[in-house]
Amino acid sequence: MLQLTGAGKRFGPKLLFEDLDWLITPKDHVGLVGGNGTGKSTLLKVIAGIDSLDYGSIQAMKGIRIGYLPQDGLSLTGRTVFEECMSVFDSLRDMERELEALTVRMSELDPAGAEYAQVADRFTRVDSEFRTRDGYAIEAKVGAVLTGLGFDKTDWSRYTEEFSGGWQMRIALVKLLLEQPNILLLDEPTNHLDLEARNWLEDYLKNYPHAYILISHDRYFLDVTITRIAELWNKRVHFYSGNYEKYKTLKAERLLLLEAAYKNQQDRIQQLEAFINRFRAQATKAKQVQSRIKELEKIERIELPPEEKTIHFTFPQPKPSGRVVCEFKNVSKSFGEKRVFSGVNFTIERGDRIALVGVNGAGKSTLIKLLAGTEPLSSGEYTLGHNVEPDYFAQDQYKALDPDSRLIDDIRDASPRSTDTELRSLLGCFLFSEDDVFKRIGVLSGGERNRYALARLLLHPSNFILLDEPTNHLDMRAKDVLLEALEKFTGTVVFVSHDRYFLDALATRVFEIGGGEVRVFPGNYEDYVWRKEGGHYQTPTLDDVLIGVPPAIPIAMPAPAEAAPKVRVNPMKLKQMQDRAAQLERRIAELETQIASAEQSFANFVSAEESMRLSNLLDAMRAELKSSMMEWESLSSQIEATA
Repeated sequence: MLQLTGAGKRFGPKLLFEDLDWLITPKDHVGLVGGNGTGKSTLLKVIAGIDSLDYGSIQAMKGIRIGYLPQDGLSLTGRTVFEECMSVFDSLRDMERELEALTVRMSELDPAGAEYAQVADRFTRVDSEFRTRDGYAIEAKVGAVLTGLGFDKTDWSRYTEEFSGGWQMRIALVKLLLEQPNILLLDEPTNHLDLEARNWLEDYLKNYPHAYILISHDRYFLDVTITRIAELWNKRVHFYSGNYEKYKTLKAERLLLLEAAYKNQQDRIQQLEAFINRFRAQATKAKQVQSRIKELEKIERIELPPEEKTIHFTFPQPKPSGRVVCEFKNVSKSFGEKRVFSGVNFTIERGDRIALVGVNGAGKSTLIKLLAGTEPLSSGEYTLGHNVEPDYFAQDQYKALDPDSRLIDDIRDASPRSTDTELRSLLGCFLFSEDDVFKRIGVLSGGERNRYALARLLLHPSNFILLDEPTNHLDMRAKDVLLEALEKFTGTVVFVSHDRYFLDALATRVFEIGGGEVRVFPGNYEDYVWRKEGGHYQTPTLDDVLIGVPPAIPIAMPAPAEAAPKVRVNPMKLKQMQDRAAQLERRIAELETQIASAEQSFANFVSAEESMRLSNLLDAMRAELKSSMMEWESLSSQIEATA
């Protein structure tokens, strides 16, 4: 579908990659990975046709469509969100208008005339193509993708220029997904998405009918969406089959082989050089010396990439707090007429690592601000426990920094007992390397300043840390450093993050925010999802939460091995599933009969209006039949699994 041959690219004097041979096939789902500055975004731009190669060639099949989503920088104006997304289907809307005009024309002509036959023939051909391209469902498609990516229905009629840069990028992503290009190129598409939108995008990409290549620092997102890795490493592009987790294993093996080959080559080079130096002056050895000089010249030197050392930074542990860190008693919060929380009760204990989850706008950041004391309660009581010192990391934390200070000076002042080597290693983890450490804070971008503020916070953490999206603007290496530090942290952490791997690895409890409530779930995010999808959950009583007891989870006694069911299902839920499956079977039979009858009626032309009515009816029944069949198959599989 698209092929790069001997491809190479420079960025000024720096060689990014060379000798790249890559055939992108129609079903490739590829994750593009590599260190910062290795050329990942540049390679995507080359494939998109935005940038050119310095070496080699790129060839694409005729008529291929390539869609590219950059990290940021897109701006849309002049149309509502829904109109902007519908513009993807302009050609189909032109066909729809033509069908309407042809319908009117046929109603005005004599059905027995030659012109009527020509117009009817044109109507049939256009209508056939319109149906083939699913033209009657375009509004539904737009609505489904907008909803999936977090746009409320009230947002659809707002003009695009009313939205922030992050939401503008979401609109651009919606358009790309609706276009369904043959090769979809996504440069960090999850940067501007909350957790719910990321989950939806994961499911969408799993079923994407064409090829896509994406860059992401979210390893869970990569694990569930890609089947192949292309890694920019050591000025080459290396390919690995499998997801990100498998790639890590295969890369470690490849590095071991490369190091062994490098050692063997260096041993041979030393042997050759020693022989040449020893016998260069002896005429009797001239022939052997020349032979070894030629061999030495022909050796293609193996280069080892700069070693990526794993940084382990020892952060000072805070002084211990009391067992109960804080309590909410019947807390409510409103902004004018808008009520965010109502009658919320919970207790946070020492050592808890609590993840706040919920749809965009549910109140996660508001809850963190209430806990930090930067936002007042509307009613209720919030009490801190003995010796508790909260420390709040906001999304715009950089605003509290001194813009005139250099990074290295500012962080040295914050941690005078740490060595410069330790401090520079820490800054390197958060993507500040070499001369970057001498930059003044004021010249950094907002994302860079937030990264620095997070590194600075971890030097002297309090015993109650409140983190609002700390993983934003971090690559995988920096996330690993942050995660390791927080896992070893002896204090208490409440955090918001849209990184699924980070959530799963860190959280010990999940607070779900929505509908004015805060519901408490024990375990990490994976446990939370399991309970949301059918696991048992019991709402804690007021007495439970006031003494910090986690919600009770009913635990069934294990049955004997021979009687153990394959899947645990509540008997009441199983009966509901069986009843629903029987109902679907009856409905499927009815729909098949009705579709057959409608198709027979459609063959006998009565009028254009009647044909349009039957056509729309058939489309609706076929869609319902497809949906019913999928639901019935899913239910049947679940019922069989319990047998």
